[in-house]
Parts: sequence; C-alpha cells; structure tokens
Amino acid sequence: MRDLKNRLTPGKNTRNIQNKKAKSFGYQILGFGSGGDGPGFVAATGGTITTSGDFKIHVFNSPGTFTVTCAGKIVGCSGSTTVDYMVIAGGAGGGAGCGDAGGGGAGGFRASSGAASGCYTAGPPASGVSALAVCAQAYPITVGAGGSNTPQAGAKGSDSVFSSITSTGGGEGGSGYAGERTGGQGGSGGGGGYPGAGAGSGNVPPVSPAQGTNGGSAGSYGGGGGGGATDSGNNGSGSNGGPGGGGVTSNITASPVGYAGGGGGGADGGSGGSASSGGGPGSPYAPTPGGQGGTNKGGGGGGAGGATGGATGGSGGSGKVVIRYRFQ
Repeated sequence: MRDLKNRLTPGKNTRNIQNKKAKSFGYQILGFGSGGDGPGFVAATGGTITTSGDFKIHVFNSPGTFTVTCAGKIVGCSGSTTVDYMVIAGGAGGGAGCGDAGGGGAGGFRASSGAASGCYTAGPPASGVSALAVCAQAYPITVGAGGSNTPQAGAKGSDSVFSSITSTGGGEGGSGYAGERTGGQGGSGGGGGYPGAGAGSGNVPPVSPAQGTNGGSAGSYGGGGGGGATDSGNNGSGSNGGPGGGGVTSNITASPVGYAGGGGGGADGGSGGSASSGGGPGSPYAPTPGGQGGTNKGGGGGGAGGATGGATGGSGGSGKVVIRYRFQ
C-alpha cells in the first residue's frame, strides 16, 4: 500500500511526466526550459525579410509596421526580448541660390552595437549601444524622406522612427549669395554658403551617442560640406567646395554598405566638394546641379556651384530602418 501511495504522490511523479512530455514536444530544443517559462525568440512580420544564419533581418525602405507576434515565452507569447536596429533619417538638400552653396547634412544615424544578433559590424556610432526590448505588439515604422531641392534653397530631411528611437532629418545646406546662408541644424548640420557663412549644428536634438556631426563653414567662394554620421563637414577653401563629412559602414543587412555621408559644398570654378557613403558631391560650377544623396542611405545633397542665379543643389537621400534578431 505504501509503495502504491509513493507511486501516485502528486509532485514528484507528476513533474517527471510533465518533463517527459515537454521534452517530447521539443520545448527544451526551443530554449524555453522544461516548464515552458524561460526566454524564447522573436517572431515578427513587416518590411522585406531576409535570413542570415540564425538571424532574421527586416528592411524598411518606406513606412510600414513591424509586428511582433511572439516575444519571450512559449505560453501565450508573453514577455519580452531584444532586437538590434539601425535607424537613419532623410538627408537634407544641398544649398542653392546663386551658387557656392553648402552641402546638405546627413540624416541622423542611430544604431545598436549588434551584440544581440551576431556581432556584425555596426559602425563607431553604435559602439556600446544596447539592443532594444520588444513585446508582442505592432510598432509603426517611419522612414524619413530626403530634403528637396529648388533654385532658391535646399530643404531639411525628415525624421525616421522605430519604437523609442528617433533619428532627426539632416540640416539643409546654406544658400549662396541670397537667402539663408548659414547651414541648417539637424541630425547632421548643413554646410554654410558663400560668402563665409557659418555651418549648421549636428546632433540636434542631442542624443548619446551623437547621431551626427556639424557642417563646415564656407570659404571665400566655396561652400562648406555637410556633416556626416562620423565626421564633420569640411570648410570651403578659396573657390573650392568643402568635402562632405564621412558616414558609417554597417553590415546589419549581411552586406557592408555606407550610410549617412554629408553632401559636398558647391564651388565657383574650382572643385566641388567630394562626398561618400551616400552623400552627393558639390557642383563645380553652374548650371551643373549638386549631386543627389543616395536613395535609402540618408546622405546629404551636394551644394550648387557657380555664380549664376537659379543654380540648384542636390536633393537629400531618403532614410532607412533595419531590425535584426535571433529567431532560432
């Protein structure tokens, strides 16, 4: 009788049966523990989805919704877990007016370090930044447009947003001769326009780590370069435009790509400011327009060149949002 009672005692034998059932259904293989109450993996929809090893990558080149369908626990998909991210705002348009205008500032660049999803190269601005916790819900994604260009002036880029992360649009390049000659402020600042105007400030509003840098000031004739994600725009020199500030290379998408470079300053018969990482080069003379910022790279547009009225700067590049996480 005693042996029969021990065999039927709730707890010990019941737990053994439950553990065997859990193992038979593969709960431990999924990493949820024997009782189904440990941390799990994210499951989500939205954007263009690709896979790299054990990691899924959601790319948003336009607005959309990142919907987390399961995060944390196997029972009811409650709890939370983390995702890595890269959020780039739209770059600004290069300055216009009568030429010798400043390059547009790059859109703000914010990213996590990549430690939560495969330790990919995320770039210097992401160093030490933690991944973002998500829950089972829908997250609206905003992808900022690049700033437009007109014969009068460039325009500021638009913000990009994912959850609590907002990257600010780049500051417009300063116009040459007439209009607003000082570069605009934003994620990265715009370069100043002729004659000798000051640069726009980057990392506005301020976040840590900084989302961008300052633009460069205009020279005696050349416009200043727009700020980039990692380097400030260069000052114009003589009749040459200042090069745009350097951007950042990230392989969050499993391929190395340069993002958020500043636009080059326009020149007056000299050399237009160079640009990289999606920034547009400055125009060397009118009526050649400044170069366009790279689509979905958040680069600033190049400043207008020459001393002819109606010269046009390049438009800024649109932004991008990328989300990456372990799914198995």
